[in-house]
Amino acid sequence: MADIAAQPPPRRRQRRADGELSRNRILDAATEIAAERGYEGTSIGAVSAKCGLPASSIYWHFKDKDDLIAAVIERSFAHWLTVWQLPDDVLARDRLMAVALGTAKAVLDSPDFLRLGLMLALERRPVEPRARAVFVRVRQQAFEALSASIREFGPALTDSQVRQLATYAIAGADGLFVAKEIGGDSVDLVEMFELHGHALYETAVRMIRENEGQ
Repeated sequence: MADIAAQPPPRRRQRRADGELSRNRILDAATEIAAERGYEGTSIGAVSAKCGLPASSIYWHFKDKDDLIAAVIERSFAHWLTVWQLPDDVLARDRLMAVALGTAKAVLDSPDFLRLGLMLALERRPVEPRARAVFVRVRQQAFEALSASIREFGPALTDSQVRQLATYAIAGADGLFVAKEIGGDSVDLVEMFELHGHALYETAVRMIRENEGQ
């Protein structure tokens, strides 16, 4: 009886579910528009027209456009984080390759996060939008997660080498994404990320051997 009493009334649960559905509709529309038009070209009016909800509903969920775009980035990145959530029994080399291929799949499935984030990162404004700060923060989370995977693979690597490899890995991923955006279907992103993963692995092995030979 106590558990039943602790549950919110059905009407409240329904309102909560409806609110979550509305929020996701808004985020889906904002993601699509921002990916096409960038930060400056995105407006609450355009998002309202796209999702079919009034502007008042958008402002009920989000303080302003910047808050909305920041939420788009955070939601998209939550999907990307699953790339690094691999079973503990996966061998280190296989883990690096799984991260590379998982990143390729994440780029193909949800390219808007990286496209919008890079737009924000490369643009400079007198007052930086919160959305840019969110992108920089979640990129740091990705850097730390990747660094942990590299450190597990090569305990003999120095902290400096781990940072170099993680920076190289993320920079390479950015470059491959841009190559896909420009080259379209002529670029096999999964194939390119597999090549990138092998290059990362071989570079790490070389560093480890050099350290052991000192």
